[in-house]
Amino acid sequence: MTSADVLVECHDAARTFGRGPAAVVAVHGATCQVRAGDRIGVVGPSGSGKSTLLHLLAGLERPSGGRVSWPALGTGTGGSVPPHRIGVVFQGPSLIPALDVVENTALPLVLAGVREGEAQRRARRALQELGIADLALRLPEELSGGQAQRVAVARVLAQAPRLVLADEPTGQLDRATARHVIDVLLSAVDVIGAALVVTTHDRAVADRLAVRREMHEGRLLDPHGTQGARP
Repeated sequence: MTSADVLVECHDAARTFGRGPAAVVAVHGATCQVRAGDRIGVVGPSGSGKSTLLHLLAGLERPSGGRVSWPALGTGTGGSVPPHRIGVVFQGPSLIPALDVVENTALPLVLAGVREGEAQRRARRALQELGIADLALRLPEELSGGQAQRVAVARVLAQAPRLVLADEPTGQLDRATARHVIDVLLSAVDVIGAALVVTTHDRAVADRLAVRREMHEGRLLDPHGTQGARP
């Protein structure tokens, strides 16, 4: 692969919260790349820095040190990644309670300036592709945890990003439902041709992905347990 295939790259990227004696280093100098077609699992216990690393990759957090860039995605105003090139499946509930499933799925498109009719058409198609079109008119409170996460995946699928980042997408689900959500996620990125990075504390989930990396106390480890390497 060439540099044109590198969707996101961290070079010695760090993230610290707070200042002085109360400062907490969530990520220590991570150097990594995510390339087109990658299927990566980042595994580690709660508090190991996985979510913060994912937020750096998504451009949701700015590094306190080092740099993050998106060579194959371009950059928008202020060097940020352009909207909808990256889709994020957040940990825990992320649907707006007052909107039904199809409205939740279409919302990011509407906010991006897509006409409401076209946004809803794309949302319904994503729901259909994930086998949950029958949920279209339900409110989030009427969904199970697994259904809500599948809707969150559909919302990302509707945007057709080049990179999907999923933060502990199965953390609150039972094992059978978690397995199904990962099936849905893998199928979705195959449909849109996106790369995928999943953070998880569940090694069974990480093992479903082609590449596995570990985080420990804010440090990204290579396959041999030392700091460094690409996810």
